[in-house]
Amino acid sequence: MTLTPFGTRLRAAMDSRGPLCVGIDPHAALLAQWGLKDDIAGLERFSRTVVEALAESVAVFKPQAAFFERFGSKGVAVLEQTVADARAAGTLVVMDAKRGDIGSTMAAYASAFLDPASPLFSDALTVSPYLGYGSLAPAVDLARESGAGLFVLALTSNPEGAEVQRAVREDGRTIGATMLAHLAAENADASPMGSFGAVVGATLGDLSSFDLDINGPLLAPGIGAQGATAADLPAVFGKAVRNVVPNVSRGVLGHGPDATALRDAARRFADEIREAVSE
Repeated sequence: MTLTPFGTRLRAAMDSRGPLCVGIDPHAALLAQWGLKDDIAGLERFSRTVVEALAESVAVFKPQAAFFERFGSKGVAVLEQTVADARAAGTLVVMDAKRGDIGSTMAAYASAFLDPASPLFSDALTVSPYLGYGSLAPAVDLARESGAGLFVLALTSNPEGAEVQRAVREDGRTIGATMLAHLAAENADASPMGSFGAVVGATLGDLSSFDLDINGPLLAPGIGAQGATAADLPAVFGKAVRNVVPNVSRGVLGHGPDATALRDAARRFADEIREAVSE
């Protein structure tokens, strides 16, 4: 099975539902806030509630694989069901697993998340390029073959990221800028948008020294609890703002477990983002 390219499907979802991406991050403190135990039953109840409340209104879900994997095989089974339920409801799924390795190991990671025959098949996967961009080739190739996408860590919002991503190469270009250039090449001639995106933090301020116009999506964590607002997006992303997929996790999930409150919170963020990026 080969799907319509991820970039095409994502552009359609963003245009029809707005660009909001909601994280599914069932960490222990959030489960407790919802009145749930930090166990498989709590994990399953949390994930099912988020999907049922929001799947018909948001463009993208981004489950954080680690919060499921910490429960072992039973947690992974919940993740499989969460992905299946979200995709069945018409919501795109970006698996936030940040995989990165070389050779056959990278190929195995790619197969786990980008092969349509896998129970964890997702519309896109976050990956780390810091073994060299070329190490991602198995994931790039399988994503093209299956119609999936990738989000490559380029300019992340964590303070520690700068020591790698802002480091300057011998050619005078930073590592982060190099990753953006690789992605622009992957997306050359794609229409309406390429399938190979970057992770770029919404909290980073002025990024005008970087060419973010990669003809692909820009997954932007940091809206809400991390301090960025929808109004910040144009200043951070400039002319590439139309391709930004802002991720909100705690800002929405903190309103659960009430489904109406979750929907209202997601709608507020979506409206604010839509207004900011359309100005």
